Amino acid sequence: MIRRPDPSLLDLYDALLLDLDGTLMHGATPIPHAAAAVERARATGRTVVFATNNASRTPQQAADHLAQVGVAAQPEEFVTSPQVASRLLASRLDPGAKVLVVGGPSLATQIRDAGLEPVEKDADDVVAVVQGWSPDLNWSILAEGAYAIRRGALWMATNIDATLPTERGMAPGNGSMVAALRHATGAIPDVAGKPEPGMFTVAARDTGAHRPLIIGDRLDTDIEGAVRAGMDSLLVLTGVDGIDAALRADPVRRPTFVLPDLSGLSDPFPLPVLDGDRARCGAVSASWRAGDIVLTGELEDPRMLRAVLALLHAHASTSAWTGRLLGSDGAEQRPTDR
Repeated sequence: MIRRPDPSLLDLYDALLLDLDGTLMHGATPIPHAAAAVERARATGRTVVFATNNASRTPQQAADHLAQVGVAAQPEEFVTSPQVASRLLASRLDPGAKVLVVGGPSLATQIRDAGLEPVEKDADDVVAVVQGWSPDLNWSILAEGAYAIRRGALWMATNIDATLPTERGMAPGNGSMVAALRHATGAIPDVAGKPEPGMFTVAARDTGAHRPLIIGDRLDTDIEGAVRAGMDSLLVLTGVDGIDAALRADPVRRPTFVLPDLSGLSDPFPLPVLDGDRARCGAVSASWRAGDIVLTGELEDPRMLRAVLALLHAHASTSAWTGRLLGSDGAEQRPTDR
């Protein structure tokens, strides 16, 4: 009997909701295989959505930036944290309400497009503050935000990413700037972007996706947002988080799958088969033994990672896993970062 080939991830899901920084590019540097993977997804008829916390660009500017790293995109394919933040504020405020923008011009544009009035200085009629990352954010802009927040203005952060991947390494993200205002005011903002699930639920609803796959490089934003939205997720090892972090993560940040990069999206993708304390994936397997996991195969094999994750979802569903990874000879295995 001829065995049917395993389906690929593109066969299993009808839409890809892709992170940008650390997943498709590092700043102005393209990540290998990313552009080709996006084109393969489109060629198979899959919906492609770019879901980003980056608040420094409009959808058109983001599309132009992706073009520079070889990824073709249209503005309507983006859902951004500024868009979600603006929708949320517009639903809570009167039309034309004044919103202090602690961020850049693109964030102000989104606020204006939502029917609100963006301003740069605090005043008695400012009813809300929206904060998003900008390379030009300085003390005077942060101070205006602090004045308004201390007066009682509603505070909305586009995201709370602590870091931002660039071609030179990790730089402070919007969450680091939000932390400055939290320290100065004692207030806690509402958050629009990942890991809040709204970005993904909005994208799925707007595109009519029934089975989307969330793809990103960060456990604390992309993967947590997917878990909270009730959607499957793929962690790619091209950005912030690695294998050990994925296996040790709290369940709310535990990915469904892990791959080194996006090159394997269209490859045969055997799924793990769980049988009690054993999970098999293709020719490799892993077994649960009193909290430890015993491997039959190499840990860095993506199929092995699928088997291990299947065991964790089954046996460590309510807490982070603290056991050991053991080889078939009993020796402890330590995953590399990538």
